[in-house]
Amino acid sequence: MSYRKRMLLLVLLDSLIVASAVYIASWIVYPSMEIFSMNTLLVSAVTLLLSHHLFAFVFKLYHKVWAYASIGELVAIVKAVTLTILTTGFIQYFVNDFSIYRRGLFVTWLIHILFIGGSRFAWRVVRDRYIVSGENKKRTLIVGAGAAGAMIARQLKYEASQSELDPIGFVDDDTNKQRLELYNLSVIGTTEELSTIVKRERVEHIVIAIPSVTNGKLKRIITLANDTGAKVQILPKIEDLASGKVSIKALRNVDVEDVLGRPSVELDINSIKEDITCETVMVTGAGGSIGSEITRQIMRFKPKQILLVGHGEYSIYKIDRELKRTFSNQDTEIIPIIADVQDRKRIFDIVEEYQPKFIYHAAAHKHVPLMEYNPHEAVKNNVMGTKNVAEAADYHHVDTFVLVSTDKAVNPTNVMGATKRLAEMIVQDLGQKSETTFVAVRFGNVLGSRGSVIPLFKQQIADGGPVTVTHEDMTRYFMTIPEASRLVIQASTLARGGEVFVLDMGEPVKIIDLAKNVIKLSGYTVDEIGIKVTGIRPGEKMYEELLDDTEVLPGEVFEKIYVGRTGHIEIESVLQLIAIFKDLTIPELRHALMNIVYHQDQSRINEALGIR
Repeated sequence: MSYRKRMLLLVLLDSLIVASAVYIASWIVYPSMEIFSMNTLLVSAVTLLLSHHLFAFVFKLYHKVWAYASIGELVAIVKAVTLTILTTGFIQYFVNDFSIYRRGLFVTWLIHILFIGGSRFAWRVVRDRYIVSGENKKRTLIVGAGAAGAMIARQLKYEASQSELDPIGFVDDDTNKQRLELYNLSVIGTTEELSTIVKRERVEHIVIAIPSVTNGKLKRIITLANDTGAKVQILPKIEDLASGKVSIKALRNVDVEDVLGRPSVELDINSIKEDITCETVMVTGAGGSIGSEITRQIMRFKPKQILLVGHGEYSIYKIDRELKRTFSNQDTEIIPIIADVQDRKRIFDIVEEYQPKFIYHAAAHKHVPLMEYNPHEAVKNNVMGTKNVAEAADYHHVDTFVLVSTDKAVNPTNVMGATKRLAEMIVQDLGQKSETTFVAVRFGNVLGSRGSVIPLFKQQIADGGPVTVTHEDMTRYFMTIPEASRLVIQASTLARGGEVFVLDMGEPVKIIDLAKNVIKLSGYTVDEIGIKVTGIRPGEKMYEELLDDTEVLPGEVFEKIYVGRTGHIEIESVLQLIAIFKDLTIPELRHALMNIVYHQDQSRINEALGIR
């Protein structure tokens, strides 16, 4: 219906209601009509009609979309009608010899509210029940009858055109809420009864709306929901509830992070604000998974400049555009820099030109099997690259240098881990003699990072399977990209020089269990996709360690952060390796790396390096 036709219809409808309401009220209150002057009645009717249309335009009653009417629209109706009645009473006072038909006007007010409000909300009821709620709607069960669940139910029920979901009820473990109703939807059971309820109510979709639930409880609920065969979605974060962002548009599919079964680590990064605000920060590997997240976290503290240093042109282009779009209201100068950490002069020139206060060094080769085949490239990037950036920080008096390291640097059995341990040794050695504060941050596998196991699993599932795991008993520590990045940033405020910081990452997770979860979360069963055990690849460990027993210092230095110091550092051997590694064969280079890492006596190191 066009705007003009719609407004004309509403004006005519209201005119009919208003004109007749005063006569109906007079007949109800004054049945004999003896006390009424017909002249007064006519004046009252005209005044009501004119006043109503005036206040209807003031409160925009003819401009509202009544199909989505709620409390706000009802309040507007009450205000318009109340002012209309008061105006009519004022006119009656002067026309009727200073007398007002109070009871008659009160009943007129009630009739106005009833018929005008009823005419508007009737369309919404008809639309919601008979027009929008069609057979194509998916019967939806909401887990959680709290504030978040109620808001989701309201939007699904009263803004139905925005979603294909049709809410049919709640489940909640609070016994006090059983059989209660929210928005005409009943709480029909507990989470333990999900399977029975889904079958009985023919539920096709489950929405988990408990943003404050602990990860252990959430894992249980997700498992029960997945076992029903219905599609499962979840409300993101409790912060969204607090900021009023709860919306059906915010619903997302369940991710692996949701079923890890341990609480996310939220570090106190507010302590960094004094250090970073209005300063220059440099991030190497800024286009990578960790590096890019570090830049996002840092931008929250409004640095003067942020240097996005990376070798990959497209990855730097992407993070540059993202930051400029996301933080467009900030004065931070975002400087994309294409540079290779192996290019010593280029790195020194960058540090000299911009004089950063902090350097976060996240550039590295990290893929374990690939580095087994390419150890020379691992040394060039992970060892020489770290040496170049660290020595540039030392030479130009950077305040703090943070190395992003890995749990694979502990008792390494592979080239990647060994080169990262050598990088730690370089940083620790500089930390003993430099004015710059040097620190390494060590953590486990990062969920969703490029080259990690989760994207591989998802691709294998998309291809129809099977999902491949190397061994049924292999375990790994896992954390999210934001967690890892916060740890790196937090370490810069805790560093005194030469430490290796480690996050308490909870219990290790079996890779095969992770694979099963990813399959289920993708909407398949393990039997449909299949899991194939391929055998341990070159350089892989059955399990990872975060700190060697000899490195652990008792107690946390910060919530969930531990610190360790390594003892003997074979820095001369590292420098010797850098000088001659290009001349070594792949087996010789692997042998040399392990001899240095495990602090073999100098004669064996010299032998491994080909020095007589």
